[in-house]
Amino acid sequence: HMPDAFDPEADFDRLFADGDRFRIGELDVRVMLSPGHTLGSITYVAGDAAFVHDTFMHVDVGTSRADFPGGSAAELYDSIQEILALPDDTRLFVGHDYCTDDRDEPAWESTVAEQKSDNPHVGGGRPKEEYVELREERDATLVLPDRMLHALQVNLRGGRLPDPEADGNSYFKIPANRF
Repeated sequence: HMPDAFDPEADFDRLFADGDRFRIGELDVRVMLSPGHTLGSITYVAGDAAFVHDTFMHVDVGTSRADFPGGSAAELYDSIQEILALPDDTRLFVGHDYCTDDRDEPAWESTVAEQKSDNPHVGGGRPKEEYVELREERDATLVLPDRMLHALQVNLRGGRLPDPEADGNSYFKIPANRF
């Protein structure tokens, strides 16, 4: 019902594969595919910093949910382990933050070492089977975020709104019997 929803040739200048490298000025950036939260989750590693999308949240929150379209708790665990294999002093920058009862100021940076020791979902070397069970049980209690289906329709188009219809307006299409 959305035939133009994803056209990589039209929507993106470049699609990256795992291990690809590119430069921002003098900075060398390595691409790590990090599926699990979503199929298209990605991590960019530049020097001593990794931009981890929504794979991790701040260290006191844990990891992202894995119940979005294309998500998988098992794949998320594997992606997390690849990130945790970076040097302990690697700075991790999260995509967004949820404050906690103990912290009302936004936070966006932690380190690999902090995540390994203090992350409530994967800290202390939690085994994959335990993580998958914990993540899936928690995700089952979460509601779909407001405007999730709207956001997907824009994200799949590389930030473009749906094409205008005959009346000149763009519309989000929401299935009545899904989600």
